[in-house]
Amino acid sequence: MVTGAFRELFVAVATAAASLTGLLFVVITVTERGTRRLPTVVQEVRAAAALLSFTDALAVALFGLVPGTLVGYPAAIVAVVGLFFSAAAMRSFLAPAAGGRAVARHLVLTLLLLAAFIAQLFEGIELVAHPHSSGSLETLSYILVAMLLVGIARAWELAGGRNTGILGSLGVLLGRGSDTATVTATDPTPGDAGTGTRTQGDTADR
Repeated sequence: MVTGAFRELFVAVATAAASLTGLLFVVITVTERGTRRLPTVVQEVRAAAALLSFTDALAVALFGLVPGTLVGYPAAIVAVVGLFFSAAAMRSFLAPAAGGRAVARHLVLTLLLLAAFIAQLFEGIELVAHPHSSGSLETLSYILVAMLLVGIARAWELAGGRNTGILGSLGVLLGRGSDTATVTATDPTPGDAGTGTRTQGDTADR
């Protein structure tokens, strides 16, 4: 069980993770998967990565608040689950059917998550061996906060179909990353097409 200032931090992390998890379920429910021009595997991994990030922070923080529980155990166990997820996501991205530059971008995200889970596993083992190590507990706290931020970024991409990374943001600023704008500008709506047809018909009648 964490004590002192770390206890207050874990309470805040648990509260934020629980709220964000509920909002994520709403986003997944209302988001139509067929409206995005992205591979299905990208959408699925976005949702799973966001959910796993929030669940990781929520589980570790809650178990860390249970009296008599060593926070190193839940941190290590959840990290192992995250490692399996990262490996499965990478396997999905590398499948021939996945293909595409969007998949390559999200492969970088999976590698970052993999690195975060490796660090969390290491710190969890350290806390099991040395329960009173303030340095390991501080590092684990940073990892949990980072997981919340990663989950927020993935949930935003899931809702808006945008890449929230640095390179993706620069691409949007340079006018190279707005797929939605391109579709709107180049694809006429059925109503416009119908109006044009009626106009030609009126001209022919005259």
